[in-house]
Amino acid sequence: MIDISSGGTSIWLDDLSRSKITGLDSHSLPYRIANNHVVGVTTNPSIFNAAISQGKEYAADIASMRESAPEAIVKKLTTDDVRDACDLFLPIYEKSAGIDGRVSIEVDPRSAHKTDATIAEGLELWNLVNRPNVMIKVPATLEGLPAITALIAAGVSVNVTLIFSAPRYGLVADAFMAGLESRRSAGHDISNIASVASLFVSRIDTAIDSLLKAQGSDAARSLLGKAAIANAALAYQIYEAKVESAQWKSLSQSGAKMQRLLWASTGVKDPAYLDTRYVVELVAPNTVNTMPQATLDALADHGVTHDVALNTRYSEAAQTIAELKDLGISLDDITHELEVDGVAKFEQSWNELLANVEKAALS
Repeated sequence: MIDISSGGTSIWLDDLSRSKITGLDSHSLPYRIANNHVVGVTTNPSIFNAAISQGKEYAADIASMRESAPEAIVKKLTTDDVRDACDLFLPIYEKSAGIDGRVSIEVDPRSAHKTDATIAEGLELWNLVNRPNVMIKVPATLEGLPAITALIAAGVSVNVTLIFSAPRYGLVADAFMAGLESRRSAGHDISNIASVASLFVSRIDTAIDSLLKAQGSDAARSLLGKAAIANAALAYQIYEAKVESAQWKSLSQSGAKMQRLLWASTGVKDPAYLDTRYVVELVAPNTVNTMPQATLDALADHGVTHDVALNTRYSEAAQTIAELKDLGISLDDITHELEVDGVAKFEQSWNELLANVEKAALS
């Protein structure tokens, strides 16, 4: 398996279940850590829904809490799993000085447009898991931005999720730095705060390719499969500009660690594309790629390095977005729709999980 960490990209697994934590087979986290260079884990409501609703290993715990509300049961199960995963990754966290070895857990997705609720839930999850290497996932909605700042200021490490556009990523980076400045002004240490900004990748191509195929022109076909990588490149261009800013240099002198871009939604949906493309084409310094199990397996089996550096593709990326606009396709409109849809899908998964847990508790 190629080691993309040599190019500056850490591998995190976008999956978690109790069997993965305690197992010893090739699907387990201990195996992935030892053999696939996995140094962190991300979760989301859909992942927990699949794990808890289908995993028999949760049945006894659910039965023991049958008198509790479904929300309380889910919170207990998810925070227990994340805490155990944090313990598993603690050696990596310590060896990497807090950069990797991270495990993420998301606030209730139904609070995505509620700033105060997101802050309260983020603090609650931080205290419930009670591990230095946990990251609290906060959606990058407009209402989520001030929650990011508040949580960072409170000393919480944050994984900002559901980012679809490069401009929104820029606002996320600003919210992160504002939180660090607030914490520093209050006289607190900022060197132990870590954050990632999760830009969703494959969903961009899925949405835009369908519009290009509907148009069917030569110009449209020439742009198939180009939007997602272009969008990621433009986000990385913003990242590089933030790193060079006077604001960040001041924070860095106080010991702060820069928020890393994390490439999310990296499973390839179109079989016409190489199944590792959203990994090998996005290797870049100080980034993370969180991938589903199938993508990690593909990378281990036949992944090859990509010979074009991401930070050399800025002009090409801008040209791609301009050509899409010439065809009447607005990336801004697409990313807004994807954010709305992303929040809705996570809410649906969460509601399904609550219903499944309630049913199991009553059985």
